[in-house]
Amino acid sequence: MIPHGTSIKIFAGNSNPALALQIATSLGLELGKAVVTKFSDGEISVSINETVRGADVFVVQSTCNPVNDNLMEMLIMIDAFRRASAGRITAVMPYFGYARQDRKTKARDPISAKLVADLIEAAGADRVLTMDLHASQLQGFFNIPVDNLLGTSVLIPYFADKYGMGNDNVVVVAPDLGSVGRARKFTERLDLPLAIIDKRRQRANVSEVMNIIGDVRGKQVILVDDMIDTAGTLCNAAAALMDIGGAKNVVACATHAILSGPAIERLENSAISEVYLLDTVPLPASKKIDKIKVLPVSNMFTEAIRRIYEEASVSEIFS
Repeated sequence: MIPHGTSIKIFAGNSNPALALQIATSLGLELGKAVVTKFSDGEISVSINETVRGADVFVVQSTCNPVNDNLMEMLIMIDAFRRASAGRITAVMPYFGYARQDRKTKARDPISAKLVADLIEAAGADRVLTMDLHASQLQGFFNIPVDNLLGTSVLIPYFADKYGMGNDNVVVVAPDLGSVGRARKFTERLDLPLAIIDKRRQRANVSEVMNIIGDVRGKQVILVDDMIDTAGTLCNAAAALMDIGGAKNVVACATHAILSGPAIERLENSAISEVYLLDTVPLPASKKIDKIKVLPVSNMFTEAIRRIYEEASVSEIFS
């Protein structure tokens, strides 16, 4: 139970109610009474059916598919809580959508991640709690506190139990240069060597593996990424590790299971033997295959929410 202070309330949108329920249960609470539906023309309708005046409100909503509906649900819920005089509102976004559009890569590109940050602030959020932002600099897009939890804090202990520490037969691989920092955390905590896939991206969601930096021959490989969208990057990397690098076996892990388009078919037919994902995004039954193993994040978000409420350090969770 929360030991002190004003009331705390956990509310859920429609994106990941199971995770919200797990968090509330772990805190010894019931989910807040809210109904989020649609009008006949598709507009979002939100009804908050209990008082939130002066309460510390946490809105659990991943902005995953359908991204725009889930984003609007969260914004309207935050607005409703602000107008109902909530004491503090925290947007708990296990997966932060639009995070990949964080800079201009060519003329006249939008920076959608900044726009979403502005919308969340304008709606009335006082704080954001998320996990594994695609680019950590997104925290600077906000003028409110942003706590970015690390999926590695869940994945690393699992692989420590699975393979042990300092295993000479295991190599951690970053599937592209953008994943090097995340993979390096694995190598430091597990005392394992690092290899990097050097690839050239020809257009969105299409990549070509160019080179393997490091020795993976005869090794068990752990591919580390922040999300799996169409799975092209991971599957191409796994093929290169097996065919070019001579790896013995390849497993993959990522925080966010977007799994859009041909992702499931690609994973089924790939050289990857197992894929470990976190439940920041709910996995529908149609995408559950034997290769995919899902690890829970509810304990980490529960502890972070507890610490935010008690004004304690969130960063201590990472250690």
